[in-house]
Amino acid sequence: MAGGSASSVQSVVLNEDRINKALALSLKAHRSPEKPYLVEKIGSNSGPKKVIISFPGCGSVKDWYSETPFGESQINLSLFPSLKSVGNDEAALVNKSFLQRFEAILGKTSFTDVVEKAIGKKKEVIFSGHSSGAAVAILATLWALDKYLTPDNNQFPLLCFTFGSPLIGNHILSHATRREKWSNYFMHFIMKYDTLPRILLAPLSSWDQRFDPVLQFFNPKSKYFGNESVVAQSLTSEFYFNVMINAANATSHAACKLMGNTNAVSETLASFIALSPYRPFGTYIFCTGSGKLIIIRNPDAVLQLLFFSAQLNNEAEAPQIAYRFLKEHFMYADELKESLAMQNAVYLDQLETLLSSADGPHGDNAATNMALNDLGLSKRARLCLGAAGKLEKQKIGNEEQIDLEKAEKHMEELQQYKAINGRVSYYEAFKRQDYESDFLSNVNRLRLASVWDDIIEKLRNYELPDEFEGKPELVKCGTQYRRLVEPLDVANYYRHVRNDVTGPYMEGKGRPRRYKYTQRWLEHARRKPKGAYSESCLMAEVEELWIKTEQGTPFEQVKERVLRLEGDIKRWSDEEVLSNYVLLEGSTLVKLWNQLPNHHKERSCIRSLILKD
Repeated sequence: MAGGSASSVQSVVLNEDRINKALALSLKAHRSPEKPYLVEKIGSNSGPKKVIISFPGCGSVKDWYSETPFGESQINLSLFPSLKSVGNDEAALVNKSFLQRFEAILGKTSFTDVVEKAIGKKKEVIFSGHSSGAAVAILATLWALDKYLTPDNNQFPLLCFTFGSPLIGNHILSHATRREKWSNYFMHFIMKYDTLPRILLAPLSSWDQRFDPVLQFFNPKSKYFGNESVVAQSLTSEFYFNVMINAANATSHAACKLMGNTNAVSETLASFIALSPYRPFGTYIFCTGSGKLIIIRNPDAVLQLLFFSAQLNNEAEAPQIAYRFLKEHFMYADELKESLAMQNAVYLDQLETLLSSADGPHGDNAATNMALNDLGLSKRARLCLGAAGKLEKQKIGNEEQIDLEKAEKHMEELQQYKAINGRVSYYEAFKRQDYESDFLSNVNRLRLASVWDDIIEKLRNYELPDEFEGKPELVKCGTQYRRLVEPLDVANYYRHVRNDVTGPYMEGKGRPRRYKYTQRWLEHARRKPKGAYSESCLMAEVEELWIKTEQGTPFEQVKERVLRLEGDIKRWSDEEVLSNYVLLEGSTLVKLWNQLPNHHKERSCIRSLILKD
């Protein structure tokens, strides 16, 4: 399923009227930079109503680059909680200048009211933008998806059309949107030689003062708007080549990784050359200039296309192409008018088949081959696209090798172990290790750890499909595993007094990643804050408090921790996620609670749970 299955890619609907109206309003917004956004309502009384919201571009260097070399900054997770790697607990990086523009629109305008009114009336909302206005449209769409698309409301009539959009985020943004299955909401139209979609592959330091004159060509408030004389021929050529050289650095390094090349030279060069963090995401639609449209979703392949499709055939083309990139940024209306009318679209899926022939696909794939020829793709370009498809298949293969059924068998045996210790906490029994059943359960614990550690290692290295962590069956299985087995890890940790060597279980390297990841999956799936479902390791805190009690620590010194623990236990009990083993007579929790001062126990929120008999 390279770049998504054929059926998923071909589900793209190129609605000519909708796209053209979104483009028209985007270009109108671009000519009205004094307004934060433009709104247009379309649709007849009998047909579905739509609201298009378009954002203007911006015309200065500071509107594109901030302090860092490529202008990137961590995403605001309070506005975009899904834009992260869930297991790795790493937020996406996005262009800071674009993010600040969108945050200003949220805070200083009635934008939220406009969106909520449209949603309340069940209208389709279309965000759109041209140039850097497209970047703001993307952020608006991501914000709306995170805010209004919930587990209880997974049907949301929303689309985002961009035209000549720059890249806005790193690989985590791409990963997160695929995990959330949001790629269908974004359609990015790219002209073959439009350089602005590639521009953030180059650092600000490579421009000196050369970027601002080019921006004036695109700035509707500048007297040089659309005037080719604003940029001398030599500067235009220099600008074009500067973008493409930096794009070559980024795509070549990415291609080496796609092909599994561990060449030390490539890694050494990467340590000396600043490589752009930005990566594509969503659905890309490349305009070939011949009326054909190439549709592709695989982000690794899109990155390669951004570079290879803008190549020159020879150096003599340099001046002509350099000026052409200025013109093509404003030619989307003319190009799409012809292309959408023809509906001549090629869906570039099954990328791995491009590796089977040095000259590209033939036979039934002749249309694909012709489209790639229109983009001027070289043999190397096709090999890079094929490698992107092969990598996607490898990730799917890695997922298929995961044997969760085998893991479930070991979990069933541990469930039986927990049941036979029904009158004594299985946590306490495992900690004592008095019987053969305790030993056998430890073997199962270790076998399960091997399975889940392998999964986590692949996730850490992004060797599984992006959609993997969002699968409900995985979240369910991971939660069952964590709640059943982590108490045994805690028991084993304190049985061997590892806390004396490496510190408390919850600090440092005490708690294994396999439990952190599975906990984060559930919290993300249920839109809960970090730490909301740490009930599986509550005995670690109990053990730490028990140790302090045994050492004679005064209650007042641990009172805050005791109150926090009791509050968590009460909440987890009310949510019916608390396992009853912690409350069995003789458990460490009960022993700890019995040692607390009477005046505290009288008012304890878990008094009724402890004294249930």
